[in-house]
Amino acid sequence: MARGTGRRGKKRGGWLIKTVMVLALVTGAGLAWLWWDTQHWRPDEGAYPDQGVEISATDGVVNFRTLRALGAGFVYVHASDGESIQDPAFGANMRKAREAGLQVGAIHRFDPCRPADRQSANFVTMVPRDTDLLPPVIAMTRGTQDCPARVNEAAVESELMTLANQIENHEGKPVILKISPGFEAEYGLAARIERHLWLVRTRLLPDYGGRPWLIWTANEAMVVDAADEPLRWLVVRS
Repeated sequence: MARGTGRRGKKRGGWLIKTVMVLALVTGAGLAWLWWDTQHWRPDEGAYPDQGVEISATDGVVNFRTLRALGAGFVYVHASDGESIQDPAFGANMRKAREAGLQVGAIHRFDPCRPADRQSANFVTMVPRDTDLLPPVIAMTRGTQDCPARVNEAAVESELMTLANQIENHEGKPVILKISPGFEAEYGLAARIERHLWLVRTRLLPDYGGRPWLIWTANEAMVVDAADEPLRWLVVRS
């Protein structure tokens, strides 16, 4: 009797191991598919016909004609950051995007530690006054934790509004505010400043702005044949 029980136990143990192995394989295959799908996913063009990309020098060489063939109609190009940083690929990216027939806009990255006057001066030295450009964008991703001196929330909002007004005077168009989830959680400016919003959330509709967005980064790392590195894929609300 003991030997029979042992054989049945071994059979049950073997069945359990096989079941666990099958489940592991299925789970692994599912995760691999999800990883691949996330890298290549973008919203349906039927729902969002106006789609584009965000580009900076860190993306390496970009083939803008291929981007257009993939369905991009516009490109937002990084131009300046804070009071002194300038994207070395800005001029070339803007020129090549236009040659490919894409609409182009410029992005400035806001530094809450620096005065607005210096930041706007940095932007205008990079970006021409051109009526054909898309509305300029101010991107907000960094907080004040690393500022040399303490900067309170009221000062952040004040400098941001000054910067927006100065860039708008240069470009002749209202700015779009690209607000990261972390920045909005810290300062809650999306509902207080009457400008169009650009929000970020891969695959899922972003709702942290508290009001409708205009531009959505729908995939923060989309793999395309047009670039060396994954790109930020964008859509515009119709």
